[in-house]
This record gives sequence, structure tokens and C-alpha cells, in this order.
Amino acid sequence: MQAAVQHRARPGRLAATHQREEIWREVLPDVAAGEIASLYRVGVGAILRCADGAMLRARVRSGKTVTHADVAGAVRAEFETDLGTVATKVDVSQSWEDLVVPDETGRTIAELVDQLRHRSTVLGRWGFQRKLGKGLGVSALFSGPPGTGKTMAAALIARDLGVELYRVDLSKIISKFIGETEKNLASLFDAAEAGCAILLFDEADALFGKRTDVKSSNDRHANAETNYLLQRLESFTGVCLLTTNHESAIDEAFRRRLSVHVRFPVPDADERARLWRALLPPTAPTSPDLSLDRLADTFSMSGGYIRNAVLRAAFLAADEYTPISTSHLQRAARLEYESMGKVVST
Repeated sequence: MQAAVQHRARPGRLAATHQREEIWREVLPDVAAGEIASLYRVGVGAILRCADGAMLRARVRSGKTVTHADVAGAVRAEFETDLGTVATKVDVSQSWEDLVVPDETGRTIAELVDQLRHRSTVLGRWGFQRKLGKGLGVSALFSGPPGTGKTMAAALIARDLGVELYRVDLSKIISKFIGETEKNLASLFDAAEAGCAILLFDEADALFGKRTDVKSSNDRHANAETNYLLQRLESFTGVCLLTTNHESAIDEAFRRRLSVHVRFPVPDADERARLWRALLPPTAPTSPDLSLDRLADTFSMSGGYIRNAVLRAAFLAADEYTPISTSHLQRAARLEYESMGKVVST
């Protein structure tokens, strides 16, 4: 069967969605071929390897039929090596309840998740892919101060959708050699596109920053990289998430191509109180009279700093063999405040 499938495929070209659907249906008749074909843009050879991998996974778990999960695992295994050379898989242990953001931010995140969940329906079955032609991918910018939940939100979105999130290592992408950065970006986007993985560019302004006036060959080289990235992002059919602490540093051409812009502001006092409560595990010993509202009013910190303070307080309490008290939390919060360069008025 595999020989017949390979004979029908045109070498060197990615088969169209309907052709991939036929091949998936032929090699794995138990899976929803249409959904698999639209989700994974892989070539014929990769389809055959992934089909073998999916059947192996089904046999290992003593399954009678191959499931979507088996296919997803096989596809991840196929392209994990390519992504792993320039990116790191991001896992998350928290839940949506642990993400404390303003209602408007939460609604925008929910809108983004809905877009990603229904892409195959809108673009495929409803025919928008034929009408739009390009710009079929989803790119979103998460902007806000450090510690406000941008990376955590990205990881929760990926887990909610059942796909992998890879944080791009810019030090392995950006090269001083002409053309090498573009080559690395091409491999990255191709692997993410085929493996249906979400790309996360943390501190994206380092790569997606504003172009400069050409005054030297270095400027020309940097602008060429930006131009290539713009073109590749335009043709990218996958999902790309960018985070930045400096929204204004992102090139305007990238901002125009964004599907969604989610802003993560510094939490207000009520949100800070919720963060203090959410970050204390129910299994941790705590004093019954914790003054978390007072802590939230006194220390204007983002969630990342509150997390550090809670953990610091836990170690202080463990060292004293006592439950975590307001005193421990205040001492830890004050130390975090000092590390931020701020002073608490007494």
C-alpha cells in the first residue's frame, strides 16, 4: 500500500489537503482523515512514517484501533527533533484558575482560544481559506510588564487545545552570518507548521523589533532578516505567540499582521489579593489569620514577584518549623520589593 501511495504523490511537493486526506484514509482508515489532513501539513513520506508510529502506539497500549491521540503523538515524535534544536517544549502545571488577569484580558484570551479551536471549520469547511488566500495563520502579541502571566497564558492555551508549545531560543536562531538566520527561521516555521506546534517568541522585540535606517551593512542585514520574517509570517499557517515587555518596540508591520493583541497590565489590589490566595497551596500549613488583603494593598507587585514572595515566605516558615504567617509573607514581600528597587513606607 505504501508503495502505491508514494507512486501517486508528486515528489518534492506538499500534497493538497484533499490529497493528504485520501492518503490518511488509505493508511489509517480508523481516524478522521479530513480533520487529520487539515491539522497536519506533512508530506507523503512523513504521513507514512507517522502512520507507522501511530499504529505502534496503538499496539503498545493494546488498542484495537488507532486514535487521534496516537496520530498526534506520532506527529510530535516526527518533528520534535527539528524543533528541539532551536526551541524548548514548555509544560504547565497550573490551571486557568491560577491565571489572575482583568476581565477584559480574560475575554480577549478566550476569543483567541475560540479562533484556534474553530480554525479548521472556518477556513476549511466554510471555505474562507479559498477566499483569503494568505495570512491563514494566527499570530498574537501578549504585552505587559514582567510577571503578569504572559508565558503562563500561552502554555495554558496550548494545553487547552491539546498541542505542544515550544519557546524559541533566539540565541540559536539569530546568526551573524548572512542568510543563516533566515535559514534557521525557515526550518523552525516549517517544523512547527508540519507538527502543529505553537511557537512562543519570548521577549519578541529582540527579533520583531523596528527596522532602522540603513547606515551600514549591519543595518541592511538586520532589515533583510526582518523583511524575511514578515514574509514568512504572512505565509505561516500555524500559530505564533509573541510576548514583550516593550509593546512600542515591535515593528508596525508586525503589529498590522497580528490576529489578536492581549494586554497584561499590572494587577490592581483586588487582583493582587487573589494572586496571594491562589499561590498558597491548600496543602501548605498556614496561620488562620493571614492578612492577604493588607499585603495586596501594601505591595504593588505583579504575579511573578508575588510568586517569589510566597515561595520565599514558605522557606522562612520551614526554617522556623512553623506555619506560614503574615509576618513571613511581609518579610518576603519586603525583600522582593527591595530587589525591585522599591521601598515600603512604614
